[in-house]
Amino acid sequence: MVQISTIFALATPPGKSGVAVIRVSGPAVLESLQQLLPSSAVFPPASRLANLTGLYVPNVSRETFLIDKAIVIYFKAPNSFTGEDVVEYQLHGGPAIIRQMLDILAEMPEHRLAERGEFTRRAFENGRMDLTEAEAIADLIEAETLAQRDQALSQMQGSLRDLYEDWAERLTRCLAFLEADLDFPDEDLPDGVAAQVLPKLDELESEMTSHLNDNRCGERLRDGVHIAVIGAPNAGKSSLVNALAQRDVAIVSDLAGTTRDVVEVHLDLGGYPVILADTAGLKPELLQNVSRETFTGSHDEIESEGIRRALQRAQDADFKILLFDGGQELDEATLSLVDANALKVINKADLVTNLGENDAVYISLKDNRGISEFLDILQDKIRHLIGRQDTPALTRQRHRTAVQNCLESLAQAKAAALPELMAEDIRIAVRELGKITGRVNVDDLLDIIFSEFCIGK
Repeated sequence: MVQISTIFALATPPGKSGVAVIRVSGPAVLESLQQLLPSSAVFPPASRLANLTGLYVPNVSRETFLIDKAIVIYFKAPNSFTGEDVVEYQLHGGPAIIRQMLDILAEMPEHRLAERGEFTRRAFENGRMDLTEAEAIADLIEAETLAQRDQALSQMQGSLRDLYEDWAERLTRCLAFLEADLDFPDEDLPDGVAAQVLPKLDELESEMTSHLNDNRCGERLRDGVHIAVIGAPNAGKSSLVNALAQRDVAIVSDLAGTTRDVVEVHLDLGGYPVILADTAGLKPELLQNVSRETFTGSHDEIESEGIRRALQRAQDADFKILLFDGGQELDEATLSLVDANALKVINKADLVTNLGENDAVYISLKDNRGISEFLDILQDKIRHLIGRQDTPALTRQRHRTAVQNCLESLAQAKAAALPELMAEDIRIAVRELGKITGRVNVDDLLDIIFSEFCIGK
């Protein structure tokens, strides 16, 4: 029989703080708590009730060596985060107190320091949440914008779980209908059971296809929208990036070719996460060197490599800001990158004599002219790219892969020549959906998923 360890970890960030929370979960939490409490304390404590008490070094004369005065809360299983007995110690957040408390817990019998994500993994294994909800907790901790927070909260409250379990339940009903026909051929069942199942599979197939065709909005919102700033040298790309970041993240100079590599900055634009990339200027005379395979490190070849990376970033980006110098003719290299996911921006509007580009936004970084209007347009573009979140959005590639595999199995089921084969394909489809929520055997996925968590969660 496997012995379940009692795990502990600091659940708040390390360093000095007003309060530090140490979480302990497992079968021996009451034993360690009893050794820390004064002899006069009521034991065991009432569940889910905050107690202000002294905590003392165990195995010495009782109530001699005070660790700290702390708030202690006991959560009796299964009514806890992990589904096990849990004790949370809310201590003063001094490093010496935290270190002593962790050292004492480490010496307790059957206690050990928790691994990354182990508390949440135990919550999943004890049926307190499914995998999508567990992943949402990690997303919520990492959320830097309101839109990311809202998406994580929706998923944590079961929006994705409910969608996938609804699909799995409907598929299971189709499967039960088919298997009843196969197992009990002499019973009075409707003729052509397989044919009656097909419309239900068509309906599910349509819903899943719509779910997949979401322009990856959920993944973009979770990971950040990649925006590349592209343009000729001295168009003002670095100045624009600095203006949007409201700090100096890129070197600004009148010398052409100052930016030779991609410089990234993470922003919150209107509540949406954005990864903005400043890129090397597209020098026409160096574009012909971009495709060369040899690289010796000369000045021109270094700039050419920067241009190659700029063009690659433009190709990979979710959206492009194509920046032009208003005092010059619009350069052809940048114009060639215009597409549906690009915004033409003409800088140095104070130098423009003919405002002939109706599809462009005119700004002046020198005197901040047009910046507010540009930001409004850019945020609208990002909102359109993310899309409305009327239905639960896919947030991870593993979800997308499982739904795609489910669709493939449904297509095979619809084309199956025999009811037995149709039933087997539907069974595989149900299993693929179960991989998302963890309702099937997914031990090989658990280490990967929970390794993304921080210690103490």
